[in-house]
Amino acid sequence: MDIALELKNILPPSRVKTRYIDLVSYASDAGFYHLVPKAVVQPINEVEIIALFQFSQTYSIPLVFRTGGTSLSGQSITDGILVDLSHSWKQIAVENDGDTVRVQPGMTGAMVNAHLKKYGKKIGPDPASINAAMMGGIVSNNSSGMCCGVALNSYHTVKYLRFILPNGNTYSTENKDDYSRFQNTENELFINLANLQHTIVSNAELHDKIRKKYLTKNTVGYSLNAFIDFKHPLDILAHLLIGAEGTLAFISEVVLNTVPDYKYKSTALLYFHSIFDACKAIVPLKNSGAMMVELMDRASLKAVENMESIPHFVKTLPEYAAALLIEYQENDFEAMDKKVNYFLSTTGNLNLIQTPIFTSHPHEMAALWKVRKGLFPAVGAVRASGTTVILEDVAFPVEKLGDAIVDLHLLFKKHHYDNAIIFGHAKDGNIHFVVTQSFNTDHEINRYDVFIKEVVELVVTKYDGTLKAEHGTGRNMAPFVETEWGGLGYEIMKRLKHSVDPHLLLNPGVIINDDKHTHLKNLKELPTVEHEVDTCIECGYCEHKCPSKDLTTTPRRRIVVRRALKTLENNGDTANYNLLKEQFQYDGLDTCALDGLCATACPVDINTGDLVKRLRSENHSTFANTVALTVAKNFAMVQWLVRMAIKSGTLINSFFGKNTMTSLTIQIRKIIPNSPLWTPQIASPPSLSAIESHTITNPDIIYFPSCISRVLGTYEGKEKNNMETFLSICKKTNIAVSVLKNVNSSCCGQPFSSKGHQDAYHVTANTIIEKLWNATQFGTIPVVIDVSSCAYSLKQMGSTLTAENKDKLKKLQILDTVAFLHDMVLPKSQVKRYKNSIVLHSVCALEKLKIEDKFIGVAKHFAKEVIVPKNNGCCGMAGDRGFIFPELTKSATNDEAQELNNVVCDGYYASTKTCEMAMSQAMNTNYESILYLVDECL
Repeated sequence: MDIALELKNILPPSRVKTRYIDLVSYASDAGFYHLVPKAVVQPINEVEIIALFQFSQTYSIPLVFRTGGTSLSGQSITDGILVDLSHSWKQIAVENDGDTVRVQPGMTGAMVNAHLKKYGKKIGPDPASINAAMMGGIVSNNSSGMCCGVALNSYHTVKYLRFILPNGNTYSTENKDDYSRFQNTENELFINLANLQHTIVSNAELHDKIRKKYLTKNTVGYSLNAFIDFKHPLDILAHLLIGAEGTLAFISEVVLNTVPDYKYKSTALLYFHSIFDACKAIVPLKNSGAMMVELMDRASLKAVENMESIPHFVKTLPEYAAALLIEYQENDFEAMDKKVNYFLSTTGNLNLIQTPIFTSHPHEMAALWKVRKGLFPAVGAVRASGTTVILEDVAFPVEKLGDAIVDLHLLFKKHHYDNAIIFGHAKDGNIHFVVTQSFNTDHEINRYDVFIKEVVELVVTKYDGTLKAEHGTGRNMAPFVETEWGGLGYEIMKRLKHSVDPHLLLNPGVIINDDKHTHLKNLKELPTVEHEVDTCIECGYCEHKCPSKDLTTTPRRRIVVRRALKTLENNGDTANYNLLKEQFQYDGLDTCALDGLCATACPVDINTGDLVKRLRSENHSTFANTVALTVAKNFAMVQWLVRMAIKSGTLINSFFGKNTMTSLTIQIRKIIPNSPLWTPQIASPPSLSAIESHTITNPDIIYFPSCISRVLGTYEGKEKNNMETFLSICKKTNIAVSVLKNVNSSCCGQPFSSKGHQDAYHVTANTIIEKLWNATQFGTIPVVIDVSSCAYSLKQMGSTLTAENKDKLKKLQILDTVAFLHDMVLPKSQVKRYKNSIVLHSVCALEKLKIEDKFIGVAKHFAKEVIVPKNNGCCGMAGDRGFIFPELTKSATNDEAQELNNVVCDGYYASTKTCEMAMSQAMNTNYESILYLVDECL
């Protein structure tokens, strides 16, 4: 059977992925297992899901549903058909004034919370992966997290649930008629569920065991508490699906009850002499009203002690020290402050190393939480090359937590897990421990097997705890479900699985698995490749940031492919190596925007763009590098030629029609692959007269008009070009400005850096730093560049500079447009008029420069309403990449454009010309530099 051909009878070919690179790159999730699917499909509605169920049963091929792929226990991979829901299934509706939210499985938890924010609400589950984890996985794994405990997890906050059974029938607990229809249509299943409920209710020992186990976090096996929490089999089944890890049915929509998102928060990191001391503080903290209490042992602190937000003294903590990250939350500041002060008054009873320092500053709090959320990947980043990182998730009675942790440390020592760390949700007795493990030899596999079995014995037998508190059973704990639940409990789960999925084709091997060694099979290979790859643990936190995620691939999947290439090379599989390398050129290299936002989401700051730059550099011929170097050394001439070419193109369009150049460049591209395409956003080059000889003796700033502004800085319908507008603002605010001398031969180096032409970049970077050094009187005058991405490039070019120029760079004061307007213009501004409402597109550089708040601050100074789209992200333009691969910008801007589809406002603004062009194309409107907003309102 040609599986691709058959699937294309169900779905459009574009949503059936069977190329080798697709199968390889989807073979991994955040866990430590690896299965290569037969096909990856991307259905967009229930009709297509039902057709896939039928296909699965006709050909006996398993189906596995996947959203964010952040699962840790092996539940979102398959050697059957992987159903990828991450590209669609994003409908959301906030209802009942924010008390409930209706959402499909493909939206991230963080995005749902963004929709709820204005109502002062959020969803109950708050996993550390919430920025990347999607609702399908959050519900299917019964996620909880740092704040929600048991009462506010997925199970307890789902109000209604809509699902499709493997037989194709659809039901919703919101529809009253579905209750009788379920009984009539699924009569056998209805009876089986009723019988299982009777078995549990009539067995006092099992009933009491279930009730006790769900007083703490528990995601081992199916949610048996559904049988005693609900009466009607449809309600029972709906709640069994929560935490079922996609093994019973497909959840197409949920309605969740929301919880308060408190306005005021105060956070502190408390340091203790020992784990026991930290654990003794848990109950007093709970009693004082602390919303979050997160434990970190000494090894955890060591793993993150070099992070920016961690004070230096952490490196000096004693060997057995520990910390608690705590947070108080209230809607009333005084109420919150009262709780904090009450706790501070009781700290004399705690064995603290130092007096706690609380912060309510958003950036400082975010930095502390980044430390906590990044513990798992941080350990992975420093592990030995060739080893994997394993995150286990257990829960103990809080009163026994200290003793249990001591016993775990003894197990680490016994089995030589010398770099293991322990952290977790101490308030709930839920801790995670991370070990690094090689699976390259039978000895190492056996070591892990013996260790994990002793962990199971410790948790279940000695402490009557839970083997999986919130990460799901998956393949990892499937062999031990019976150990925790006993024979009868496990038998009920097996009967449930056979009743709902009689063909056993939904995520087989997960939760229910008779193979007692399944936790040791299909383990990931992690060959040594290169630094960026070896550091990554494939957690997937980066993927939602990637502009190419809906077009080709993502940072995680690029790294998975790099590992696969090395494995193929090591195995001597030349044919598949060459095929994968060829497919990787477009998917992995050509369509990477190099925006670097993946690093902002990565807990260990891996910038996959840097990897792609290096790989591009390695692909260049000597001739290509020579040409680039010649361009760098003759930049003024090249700029003149580019300006003339654009001017000629606009003239051709004026004579023969506005689409002439677009059609012409399409034809040229057939002869010269990857040559740039003309877009309707390209206008005649701006006049340079305003910046020529604009020099004064004692300026307040040195203005560096970027080459982008010098070539593309004309805006439709505007009397002034970008540079003239900048100078106008300076005049209106009495800021003395001098233009950088010989600016037409100057460039920040970004074009050469992004394309991997290292020699050209080296020459350009050192030349511009020397120019700026002299122009700014040795760093004493700020330099302002009118494109945010260029400012960021200047600040980041240290690695290619000589030692002398690197020192100069550190002393230069480099501002982009946004920082200049916020820091220097606003204090001197007199507003002549205000815009009513405006839309902002915050470019990637602003996030990396950490000045998005300044961008919004400038906008709010001149507009009554400022709209920043929830889907604001990288536009994919990447300098000139959007001219070469316009499909990248189209895909990257799609969600943002759809969100703004019905918005009517007075202006659209950004701070990088090429990004403005991409957004103008996407929105079919004119995005302008933020300079125009300021100039028109002053």
